[in-house]
Amino acid sequence: MGKRGSRSQSQLLGSLTKKQKKHLRDFGEEHPFYDRVSRKEAKPQTCQLSESSDTSSSESEAESEPEQVSGYHRLLATLKNVSKEEEEEEEEEEEEEDSATDETEMNLEDGDSDISEEEEMAAESADMQGVPSPADPEGKDGHGPPGTSEESPEEFTDAKHESLFSLETNFLEEESGGDSSPKASQDPFVQHVNTKLKEKEIQAVATNPRTTHQLKWPILGQVVFSSKFQKLETFKPPKDIDLKSVHLQKPLESTWIKTNSQFLSGPQKSSSPFTPLQKELFLIMNSYRDLFYPERTALKNGEEIRHVYCLHVINHVLKANAQVLANNSRRRSQKLGVGDDDDFRDQGLTRPKVLIVVPFREAALRVVQLFISLLEGDSKKKIIVSNKKRFNGEYGSDPEERPPNLKRPEDYEAVFVGNIDDHFRIGVAILQRSIRLYAPFYSSDILIASPLGLRTIIGGEGEKKRDFDFLSSVELLIIDQADIYLMQNWEHVLHLMNHMNLLPLDSHGVDFSRVRMWSLNNWSKYYRQTLLFGALQDAQINSVFNKYCVNVQGQVGSPLSLTFGKCRVLFGSRGRRGGLHLVSSGDSSPPDALSDPWQVAVRNVPMTGSISQVLVQLPHVFQRMEAESLASVIDASRGTLGSRMVLSIWFNFFVNKILPQYRDAVMSHTLIYVPSYFDFVRLRNYFKKEELNFTHICEYTQKSGVSRARHFFLQGEKQFLLLTERFHFYKRYTIKGIRNLIFYELPTYPHFYSEVCNMLRATSSGEEAAWTCTVLYSKYDAQRLAAVVGVERAAQMLQSKKNVHLFITGER
Repeated sequence: MGKRGSRSQSQLLGSLTKKQKKHLRDFGEEHPFYDRVSRKEAKPQTCQLSESSDTSSSESEAESEPEQVSGYHRLLATLKNVSKEEEEEEEEEEEEEDSATDETEMNLEDGDSDISEEEEMAAESADMQGVPSPADPEGKDGHGPPGTSEESPEEFTDAKHESLFSLETNFLEEESGGDSSPKASQDPFVQHVNTKLKEKEIQAVATNPRTTHQLKWPILGQVVFSSKFQKLETFKPPKDIDLKSVHLQKPLESTWIKTNSQFLSGPQKSSSPFTPLQKELFLIMNSYRDLFYPERTALKNGEEIRHVYCLHVINHVLKANAQVLANNSRRRSQKLGVGDDDDFRDQGLTRPKVLIVVPFREAALRVVQLFISLLEGDSKKKIIVSNKKRFNGEYGSDPEERPPNLKRPEDYEAVFVGNIDDHFRIGVAILQRSIRLYAPFYSSDILIASPLGLRTIIGGEGEKKRDFDFLSSVELLIIDQADIYLMQNWEHVLHLMNHMNLLPLDSHGVDFSRVRMWSLNNWSKYYRQTLLFGALQDAQINSVFNKYCVNVQGQVGSPLSLTFGKCRVLFGSRGRRGGLHLVSSGDSSPPDALSDPWQVAVRNVPMTGSISQVLVQLPHVFQRMEAESLASVIDASRGTLGSRMVLSIWFNFFVNKILPQYRDAVMSHTLIYVPSYFDFVRLRNYFKKEELNFTHICEYTQKSGVSRARHFFLQGEKQFLLLTERFHFYKRYTIKGIRNLIFYELPTYPHFYSEVCNMLRATSSGEEAAWTCTVLYSKYDAQRLAAVVGVERAAQMLQSKKNVHLFITGER
């Protein structure tokens, strides 16, 4: 009977929803709405009551038989015995199941459905305006394969430790002493926040030319210091530095050495606390200049760079909070009305000081782990970390979830490691030696989020529920792995930058007597330091760095030109493809197209390029497309809204000059590699209109469609295969059966060129002599061309207007 009873109880409990369980647990009965009412009409019954029924005594109640316990009460008893952790786990599992079912219902089917020209034009306008395209109605275009995002409708925030981590009600601990606040004039933090700007200087920023000065550093190579303000100060890294000279806040001087010990070995471990790369990067960070470092790779120096910028973040937050707590103590010790209010201006309009943008949850997990390690070190006294267990569960990953037989390149394994969910945001509050995870945004010191996670909370114009006041007083912005956002949705990054350091719409309980004057004057963007790390130079990344970074301390970028003989190559940063012009070495003035101050150049470009990694004997034909201006390459493809779409020069060149060469049945097994999804849509519609024998694979194609397309292409049933770059980035499948290869545009990642070319040897059956490779480029593709063929060869190709034929022997 016991087993049967427990089984019936579990069945009844399992049939209840989460709301019914909560109501049963709180009130001991089911909600009346869920009462099971029989459809049969009950016949009325009459009964006679005894005279003594109105009176009752305690004796009769005591002598009466014990009341029978109902099934609902037994269920209630079982529910009360469940621990809170198990309840949270059950709720999370239900939310995951609900989100999984929603995602499967909302996944886009990229089958044979056609997209009309009006939809195509709307997709193009969506790319310009940052709104979801018709091919991506849920706005998921650009943040990874469908189904990778898991976000609960109600976010968890820690409300229990609000007073414990409040800056307004806390003071410096006696153990810290009165000297822990940064008061020394030599401290870069104090110098930066106390820098005073004048109204004339702010007004002149829009018209001032950018002053630049180029230096060569031992590790970083060619470094350019630039600024729009009149004063431009440069420096070179010293040979040796110690932790005291960089003004680290306690306890970072003792904890940093242990945290960074994995990168130090041998005599270097005892001589310097930094690696050579970390030393030069931290010197720039600690000077509060904007920094763009385009050589951050997951395989080589990714963790090394993450360690050093986390040190800078914790150092900045500890100094800022120590200054606030010290002023709290000073105000408490002084009488009311004594002292100048300007002496206590130490805050912004909102509390969040640091924003770290990372692409995946795994990166956020490693950042928080570094924070804990930097505050804890090797001390016996552990720091307090609230909600740590919940954080590890939501941001960690299970190694068994990854297929054991999955073989991918090393860079793929390094990027897509751990939890790769790209929809998240979390607030972190730090007070002395305690960390509060899941803090509300307006009670946080550090915000860690993905571009998609920020986009959903910032919202767009016209949306009722949107909030971006928490970005008003960000003093340190870190955008890590910026190249991955090109594969997600770059519009989210632009949307974020457009909402940085705006005046808040609400006061959020701020004490205006403690707010710095430059924050009240809406000059916060001139005091914000931006650190930008990526794996490549790209025109879109360069444009963000030069357009949105106007730090009063200046910028540290890369050289503006490269000289080869009589040819000087100038790199611009406009548009999707970037800018490039060729001038003689005697001409010192840049062309009119680059007369604006937004200029940046490729630095330390490989002399050979990724074409040297091609392992097959393959002739490479680089077809140059002539264009009068950059606008004619890109903007000609977009007519005015509501009018018929005009074919772009790029598309027209491909259709009329390149494609006819491959229409013959002899040129079968042709793969067309398309970096842009919108170009892919245009080509797909044209192929369908012309009734060409083709198939296609993009990031939204389901697994069955991918398998079907790969099979048809391998067997020769389909002559053409359209492949998007984002599909290759997220999947890295080896496409078999390729004999002819066309790069509709140079790939974003240089090593993708060699990877795709090496796919030809996957099915080598004696047709090596007939293999072909054609690449389309223009003079505005300087950065990508130099990364593929090398800088010297790129300068020669851009100087000559003829098509270039290269032959790779494949001997390595």
